[in-house]
Amino acid sequence: MEDFVKFGIIGVGAVWRYHKIGTKNNSKIKFVSAYDIDESKLRNAEKYSQLKTYTTLDEFFKSDIEAVLILVPHYLHKDMVIASAEAGKHILCEKPMAPSLEECDEMIKATKKAGVKFMIAENHRFLPAHQLIKQMLEKGFIGDVMLGRTYEGAYCAPNEFLDPDWWHFCYDKGGGGVVADQGVHKFTMLNWFLGEVDSAQCWLGKTMNSPPNKGEDTAIILLHYKCGAMITVDLSSTTVHPLTNRTELHGTKGTILEDHSWTDPIKVFSTHPEAEIKGEFYSPKVEHGSYPAYYKISMGKEDDYFASCILEDKMPEFTPEQAREGVAVVLLSYLSAKKGSMANMEELVKVYKTSGTKSILDGLEGIVQKNYKFLNWN
Repeated sequence: MEDFVKFGIIGVGAVWRYHKIGTKNNSKIKFVSAYDIDESKLRNAEKYSQLKTYTTLDEFFKSDIEAVLILVPHYLHKDMVIASAEAGKHILCEKPMAPSLEECDEMIKATKKAGVKFMIAENHRFLPAHQLIKQMLEKGFIGDVMLGRTYEGAYCAPNEFLDPDWWHFCYDKGGGGVVADQGVHKFTMLNWFLGEVDSAQCWLGKTMNSPPNKGEDTAIILLHYKCGAMITVDLSSTTVHPLTNRTELHGTKGTILEDHSWTDPIKVFSTHPEAEIKGEFYSPKVEHGSYPAYYKISMGKEDDYFASCILEDKMPEFTPEQAREGVAVVLLSYLSAKKGSMANMEELVKVYKTSGTKSILDGLEGIVQKNYKFLNWN
């Protein structure tokens, strides 16, 4: 048996380069083929990555691959996952899992039926700083979490929001704006740290006068967790700053602060017996690098982990069901914005059973606050 996994790439766009760089010199992974509808991208993949390229999925699936890495727009995730499962390929698919819970369920059903391994490529789950925070929380370093806030500001060039034909941040192809695109990172991470969300209240805004098919570029979400924690999630793609993510968690016995832009990304205050320094803030050492290094590190580790799952014939600990819960919080947030008040998970389940969760996106543009009317960008 070979001691590496042969991967094919579906969609060799911008995200592909992070996976490529992150897995450089990884003996467990060999990227051997690629499929894309854009022939110019395929030519680049063939020239610079030495991949065998295909313009049809059928021929691509017949290539010498055991697994696929799916890197296509969000609205295509379901169809590509199902097609890959039916072809008998193990599947690593970029986040978010899908724009609706129904699509997530179809993906889970298809992969289980085919008996293939399936994981969503949620790189925040594999960032060493986040894994260390998870360990500290499990050991009780800060006691019971009661309050927190997290921020993601992934600045995007204005043309991405102003171009109605650019799929990113569109309701129909992206599943919404920054809540769907960036928020799902934070929601999946927080669920991992804290457990299930009970309710949410959300405000959506546009700081740029983007076309009606484009979702919000800024949002604030208040989350209440079943464990009692209250968390603020701030998201934007129009704030200008060094690209970073920040999280702070306050508990009954201490505090954890994290910022991707710091050389040592974590600061901890704890009285726990295993704390390196008790009773004052300290920075534990952990593998890290500021943007774009943390993309390379986290994506490299997630790809390595998934390859190991295939080689060792084990199921990924990060399950599709957990990835689905991140999508559920996205949709719960949008449901709250439409209501203009708090929404709870029971209400989301009711929508799921009646009109379907994709209906939540209908009419959302009319709810988004047009904050650009009060701003001067000149």
